[in-house]
Amino acid sequence: MGEKNQDYICEKERLEQQIRFIVEVDKVKNIFRQTYLADGQRKENDAEHSWHLALSAVLLKEHMKEDVDLMKVMIMVLIHDLVEIDAGDTYAYDAAGAVTKREREVKAANRIFGLLPEDQGTYFRSLWDEFEEYESAEAKFAHLLDNFQPLLLNDASDGRSWTEHGVHKSQVCKRNEKIPETSEIVWEKMLEIMDKHIEKGHLKAD
Repeated sequence: MGEKNQDYICEKERLEQQIRFIVEVDKVKNIFRQTYLADGQRKENDAEHSWHLALSAVLLKEHMKEDVDLMKVMIMVLIHDLVEIDAGDTYAYDAAGAVTKREREVKAANRIFGLLPEDQGTYFRSLWDEFEEYESAEAKFAHLLDNFQPLLLNDASDGRSWTEHGVHKSQVCKRNEKIPETSEIVWEKMLEIMDKHIEKGHLKAD
């Protein structure tokens, strides 16, 4: 009876930790990005962004050069921006913000993933680290999704975010320099979109 009670107490505490994490990450719905929704009416939040990436992972896996563990990629994209609850969103082309981004996000990762039971917290943190390192096939696919989705929304919203921030094609290409080794067809589409918006005056040529 004593052993059963102990098991129940451990299970209950585990559930409480998981619930604390689930409630805490609800805050990600209030972290707004610089990317507008396709209709251009408002900016998307991190939760919407992450959902969009997870769905896109299922659809676009067939276009990747390397085979990937789809479930791992989906978890990776669902958790990759949770650190922004503490660290805030750093715009892709914000040079000043980029200086402190890593330090802010590591501190946030320690706190947020530390809310979970140790095994789950360690797993999520390892996937976040893997995403940040950008070396595995899964991390490359996750980054492709993370960069392709805002470009598609920029296209759909008539380049609104690029126009507001005065973004240059060279900045977009630099940010996406590893995409060709992940998927040539996606990179070709990205270039096609960029060139279209240079012609329309939404993206600056170099």
